[in-house]
Parts: sequence; structure tokens; C-alpha cells
Amino acid sequence: MEGEKVDISAVNTGMRRFDKAFKVQAVKMVTEEGQKASEVARSLGIHANVLYNWKRKYSREGDKAFIGKGHLTEMTALRRQLRNAEIEIEILKKAVGIFSKPTENGSLS
Repeated sequence: MEGEKVDISAVNTGMRRFDKAFKVQAVKMVTEEGQKASEVARSLGIHANVLYNWKRKYSREGDKAFIGKGHLTEMTALRRQLRNAEIEIEILKKAVGIFSKPTENGSLS
């Protein structure tokens, strides 16, 4: 094994991510199509307990289940927009202050 290179991408970290559509479809295979959860889990390559957890969450929360991190990216974008608007307001306040100062001849600039 000495000198052997290990392909890091091949190492199973145990944490795979599945999108909402995949989870809902897996749950519906059990709830609507009447397939056994253990068989569905095996066919999808996931542990049966994972599927049971998805099923429980979907039955409790319905379409609001499995929101993922999409809402975080939206919040980040909204925060960025707010920060930009606040900066623009500060710039405009300074501009108003500069342009409303009287000049040497007494008129506004």
C-alpha cells in the first residue's frame, strides 16, 4: 500500500444529498403505488430508515417538506439587495448634501 495514491472522489463520505423531487417520488412509490419501503429503498440505493424518515416528514409537512437550502440562497440574494440599496441611499444623501451647499456667490450649487 505504500506509495499508492487514493482517489479521494471514490471515498464514500456517507452523506449524499437528494433533491426534493427525488424524495417526494420515493415517498410516493411507497404511499401511492403501494410498494414496500424496504424494496424501494434498496432499488434507490438508500437505507430504509432514510426513506421512513422522508415518509414521516412528508406526511407531517406535505409540500413544505424538503425545502433544502434554496431558501438560504434567496435570503442571501435579498440581503445583498438590501445592502446595495442602503449603500445607494447613503450615496444619495451625501450627493444631496453636496449639491445643496451654497456656493461662494450665494446660490445653490
